Amino acid sequence: MEKFIVSARKYRPQTFDTVVGQSHITTTLKNAIKHNQLAHAFLFCGPRGVGKTTCARILAKTINCEHRTKDGEACNQCNSCVSFNEGTSLNIHELDAASNNSVDDIRALVDQVRFTPQAGRYKVYIIDEVHMLSSSAFNAFLKTLEEPPPYAIFILATTEKHKILPTILSRCQIFDFKRITINDTVEHLQEICEKEEIKAEKAALQVIAQKSEGCMRDALSIMDKIVSFTNGELNYTNTLEHLNILDADYYFKLLDCMQKQDLAAALLLYDDINRKGFEGDLVVNGFAEFIRNLLVCKDEKAAILLEVVESFREKYIATAKTVSAAVLISALNILNETEINYKAARNKRLHVELALIRLCYLQQAIELTAEGNTISKKKIVEAAKPVALRQIVPLQFKSRSQSGQKEKVDANYDFDTKLIIEQSILDKIKPAKNTSVAGTQGTGNMQQATGHLKPETANLEPATGKISALDKIRKQYQGNGSLTNENINQPLQEDALQRAWIDYVQKLKDARNPAAQSFELASLRIKDENSFEAVTANNIEQKFIEQDRNKVFAYLQEKLNNRLLQFNVVIEENPDLRPRVEVPLSSKEQLQKMIEQYPLVKELKDKLKLDLDY
Repeated sequence: MEKFIVSARKYRPQTFDTVVGQSHITTTLKNAIKHNQLAHAFLFCGPRGVGKTTCARILAKTINCEHRTKDGEACNQCNSCVSFNEGTSLNIHELDAASNNSVDDIRALVDQVRFTPQAGRYKVYIIDEVHMLSSSAFNAFLKTLEEPPPYAIFILATTEKHKILPTILSRCQIFDFKRITINDTVEHLQEICEKEEIKAEKAALQVIAQKSEGCMRDALSIMDKIVSFTNGELNYTNTLEHLNILDADYYFKLLDCMQKQDLAAALLLYDDINRKGFEGDLVVNGFAEFIRNLLVCKDEKAAILLEVVESFREKYIATAKTVSAAVLISALNILNETEINYKAARNKRLHVELALIRLCYLQQAIELTAEGNTISKKKIVEAAKPVALRQIVPLQFKSRSQSGQKEKVDANYDFDTKLIIEQSILDKIKPAKNTSVAGTQGTGNMQQATGHLKPETANLEPATGKISALDKIRKQYQGNGSLTNENINQPLQEDALQRAWIDYVQKLKDARNPAAQSFELASLRIKDENSFEAVTANNIEQKFIEQDRNKVFAYLQEKLNNRLLQFNVVIEENPDLRPRVEVPLSSKEQLQKMIEQYPLVKELKDKLKLDLDY
């Protein structure tokens, strides 16, 4: 039984011409070999499975070939090429830096470089996954990489170029490999299927190419797996089932439900998808990609970005014409938000169904917010209501009809303030039943009360008898007011002030207010008849009193019958209340204290002629 070899190894390119999708690199390498302009160090970087190590091996084989072709390819017939193909060549050394990343491994490699090749012109060292080397290993490799022997060539390969030290990058000729396009992948897979006599549909190969994401090795591995699953036949349905990909027909049906606003059909369709084992995030992600493809198809210039199966291309373009760009963009936002919050949702199915509900009524929401040719978001704002004001009717005067003269009212009379207040007072007072007021007496009273009318207005007669009542109220108010002012503004007395202050402190204590202690510790000092000072020891007590300043004002003004009362809070530190700090005695002071307590110490000091060491 013949041993099975996977397609990725069996159909690995052996010449530059068979490398897929990297013509910009293979052409450069062939021209460098042809014109003998080879660099001493190469760096091949790019995604996985795009041919970095393959190109390194082809380069190593080609530069040692004894009979190269005119195109700069290896002949595959000379001893060097045969030994390379059989894996017995001594001129090619491969090192896996992922497992040999220490300084000792690099030193062993540098020691091998000193020996000249036994056969061929060059010794080629291929270091794969070079970004895995440690910093010390890179530093040990620097000198050899910069000035290698003329027969040594280093080829470094990596998928993560940013992890390599800049000192290494500056010593290498860098080649950036790109992802293999879907068309190139499909063509290469078709060639292999023809050689292996595999029946393959182009749509199935396109799905495999999309799934591989530009990695040829992945594409070949997927194809081998599906061929084994389907017993040598590749079709679209089996490929979708094996790769766990949802058919695009489901997305077209979901879009149709969106356009018809058929929520029940959309939920039933999602239930069918869910029963087939597809997770909600996979459905949301696939539908978002489907909407993106439709948005791309809206413009013919961007249609080249459409990466779908050819059988669906025309259907995408036709469907895109029936959907507005506003709906597609809004749907993308909803799906993106749903996918981001999917992991945090407890009920995954409900989370996806909520997104479907929003999508089904998306068109209706956009139509409701449309204004002309633009789309805007409306916010419900309560209409501003006018403030309900009471209509004020000014006081009117009735002129005498018998005299026939037109009375004039002084324009300087203040109707805005006094008459409005007077009218409100009079409305509440009912005149006596048998009250009769003479016209001349009424006008005289009014003139006496207001003091603002000119002499020519003396003939005015009030419309009612309210003016005389108003005059009486004014006289009574003026009399009471003068007495009240004298009673209220009483000069400050120390005893009364202290009692009122203590009463307020007691109120604070009853209310368990923390400011009570500050009020109690404060001392009062009268400045004049209407002002005093509250003296505190520190700013903390001052802040407590300032917080209750308004309440203290109201309380003391009412208690002491003085509306002109004022007070300030000042800080005066009391040195007696300061904490005493013991200052250490100096050497001289200690000696004096000892002499006072023990006089013989002084005699001893004098007899021995001792002195202090300051």
